[in-house]
Amino acid sequence: MKVHEYQARKLLQEAGAPVPKFEVIDSVDQASAAIKALGGGRLVVKAQVHAGGRGKAGYVILSDNPSEIEQNCQRMFAEPMVSKQTGPEGVKVKKILLAPAVEIEKEYYVGMVVDRARGCPVMMVSKEGGVEIEEVAAKTPDAIVKEWIHPHLGIQPYQLRRLCDALGLSGDHAKATSKVMAAVAKLFAEKDCSLAEINPMVLTKGNGSGSGEILAIDAKFNFDDNALFRHPSIKELFDATEENPNELRAAEHNLSYIALDGNIGCLVNGAGLAMSTMDIIKLHGGSPANFLDVGGSVTKEGAVEAFRIILSDQNVKGILVNIFGGIAKCDVIADALIHAAKEVGFKVPVVVRLEGTNVERAREMLKEAAIEQLITATDLTDAAKKVCAAV
Repeated sequence: MKVHEYQARKLLQEAGAPVPKFEVIDSVDQASAAIKALGGGRLVVKAQVHAGGRGKAGYVILSDNPSEIEQNCQRMFAEPMVSKQTGPEGVKVKKILLAPAVEIEKEYYVGMVVDRARGCPVMMVSKEGGVEIEEVAAKTPDAIVKEWIHPHLGIQPYQLRRLCDALGLSGDHAKATSKVMAAVAKLFAEKDCSLAEINPMVLTKGNGSGSGEILAIDAKFNFDDNALFRHPSIKELFDATEENPNELRAAEHNLSYIALDGNIGCLVNGAGLAMSTMDIIKLHGGSPANFLDVGGSVTKEGAVEAFRIILSDQNVKGILVNIFGGIAKCDVIADALIHAAKEVGFKVPVVVRLEGTNVERAREMLKEAAIEQLITATDLTDAAKKVCAAV
């Protein structure tokens, strides 16, 4: 589960990290009050969406002109943000964050994930903050310094010192940075994060009375969906408007669904079989419109809902049903196919490949039903060829 930047900032604040004050608005009418609450001056205005590339898309701006800030807020609310991560349709902006702009001396990266190879969390830091960490890893991997953290003991003081040394920080700046990293590690462990990231953490430019301060000015947190039952306060942060509606519908029926950009819908039981099905569709010249795993314990009602979800995608021009009946019995799927044809209606070709438990009974049921638009296949290759030809 993802959260917005303003929510991540609040979590960091609560964990004791230094975060600049900020205001969040959900309509342009609130912009003037937010500007006054922040004391005016030069502000950063950032659209709150679950997609990257905001700056390049023009949805992060700096201004000290209240009228200009309000105009940009109005534009952001009115026009969907389009970036490399959103697709051509873009995403609608529902909230905007406003915060005081800071004079930056140096930018740093601080992040934490689970290292599956070592079976423990790892904290990563880099002097190359402000850019995508994937780009840094690809071009200059030595610029990323890592400390692996014991899952029970947590991050240790000596590890914080090592990471601060790697960033070239000492004295009060190292103390403040240690506070930030300790807060990240605390949140990561206590809230079951899959990703905790501050990019950038900055050292501000000093003035006559000091040498600048360490601040976390952008943050990103992802949480393990399977652990949300332990964290009701985190679950409340979920923003359904940022998710694909069909994916939410599927989750309600215990279906694993991910929308893609092809035109052949897939209904499969088992994640591995679903991946293989998408691969073989591509092999024969087609393009999958979704990943949909109905699972081993699928019911007739769940399978019918799966068809509803697939057919609600206007790009779908054909469907491949690929069932290997083990726990999920073929006759249950056949029954669902028949009911879906009656209740939903098949307006596109539906190619069906069934194998496994009760397959003969399932084939008889489909034959007796004589469903228009339904095409049977002898094996997976035959099914892929037929659905690709049909679309």
